Amino acid sequence: MTRFVDLRSDTVTQPTDEMRSAMAAAVVGDDGYGEDPTINELEHAFAHLVGKESAVFVPSGVMANQMAIRVLTSPGDLVATGAHHHVVGYEMGASARNASIQFATISDGSGVMDLTELEDALDAEFDHQPRVTAVSLENTHMYAGGVPLNAAELSRLVAAGAGRPVHLDGARLFNAAIATGEEPATLAASATTVMACLSKGLCAPAGSLLAGPREVIDRARIERKRLGGTMRQAGFLAAAGLVALSSMRDRLREDHVRACVLADAFAERFPESAYDPGRCRTNVVAFDHPRARDIVSELASLGVHGGTLAPRRARFVTHAGITDADLEYAVETVHSFQLSS
Repeated sequence: MTRFVDLRSDTVTQPTDEMRSAMAAAVVGDDGYGEDPTINELEHAFAHLVGKESAVFVPSGVMANQMAIRVLTSPGDLVATGAHHHVVGYEMGASARNASIQFATISDGSGVMDLTELEDALDAEFDHQPRVTAVSLENTHMYAGGVPLNAAELSRLVAAGAGRPVHLDGARLFNAAIATGEEPATLAASATTVMACLSKGLCAPAGSLLAGPREVIDRARIERKRLGGTMRQAGFLAAAGLVALSSMRDRLREDHVRACVLADAFAERFPESAYDPGRCRTNVVAFDHPRARDIVSELASLGVHGGTLAPRRARFVTHAGITDADLEYAVETVHSFQLSS
């Protein structure tokens, strides 16, 4: 039987035994009334961790991003964000559907939005173009290969916004914190709102959190209800989230180390991709290749499963479910397999 090494995403992680025990013992209440004590504890813990006044627990990171955009903008507004940011390309056009906004997309191939392009987009209202009313950032930058932004880089982008509200899509914020050596609150300090996922590298079975000023989060709770995200007795999910925040952040280092080994293997095997493995600083290996879909398909047939981000861009993600033995098998397979002609 072919081995199954699942590098498609860190969303495939399984809850830990500690999480399962906490879920079974969780005290729950009706979160629609604000009466679930475990959810309240999780929201308070996350808000403190990212240095914000308040937070709200939601089913998914996409919902958190959509809530933020809805409370920070009005229909017809223009939001400046990276051309390859998740909110643009991987949320099924949700922002146009849910918030009736447009995006001004900025070059971000390096993982950091081009500051000059951002400034030009903001200045274009003087040329009879729509006014940019908010900015959305992403940390880590998934498409670029999990590139982490440090606080100084984020602050420069926020400063360019000249007082406009800024949402930080921090789906993998804790990976960025490990990679930069900076606290989550430091990375989130310059943003108005910040989102982080519990169900990726932190291994919780579901859930994300959105944090920001209390008045903004109070309005976000209304948008959560409008989007169908009020979860009632969901304290058992929050219990897993509390374990994720308290016990799982430091172990992300292991994912980063394994991803670097995998990045070296792909760079050596496919020199024509011009992939620099030194760009891999967190848990995402992403590179361009004219036969990216074939690479992914043929590796999958050998038990190493990845995915594509675009027709010519492959992605492989390390996570808690990947062992050293899995990594060794993946590296050996990458080195030994031959693309069919």
